[in-house]
Formats: sequence, structure tokens, C-alpha cells
Amino acid sequence: MSDQRDLFPELPRDESVNPEEVRVELLEILRIAREARDEAPWDLRTHRFHAMVFPQMARWLPTEEAEQLCLEFEVELERLERLLAA
Repeated sequence: MSDQRDLFPELPRDESVNPEEVRVELLEILRIAREARDEAPWDLRTHRFHAMVFPQMARWLPTEEAEQLCLEFEVELERLERLLAA
């Protein structure tokens, strides 16, 4: 009897990350945050998610760029927290 694994060989997972794709996604999140004026662009759960994931994603970018984006996003997060609390 043949082993089932022979029928369905496991393909290697592509673990590579495209920094340009990460950059585009982070810039889009930052844009949404910046454009919010009268109300938060997302609920508290999403706010917390972005607060946690944004810096992790930024690690895929060059250090200086990552630090600058995280700094800019932190400023927006603080501003949005005031909108969420209102």
C-alpha cells in the first residue's frame, strides 16, 4: 500500500516578504488614519490590531524607514484614540 504523503507532496511555503508590498499596505493604513477627522476610521478592536501589527510589519522595511513610519503612525494612533473616546 502506498503512503498517502506520496500522493500529495507538500510544497515548500514561500516565506519571502516583498518589502514593496509591505510598504504599500503600511502607507495605506497611515493614509486612512491621517484622513480621519471627525470620527475614528475603525473600531477599537481594529485600532488595537493596527497598533500591534503595524510595527511588526514595518520590520520588513529598512530600519530608518520603519522607524519613521512607526513614529508617524504612533502620532496618528494617539489622535485617533481621542476620537474613539469621544
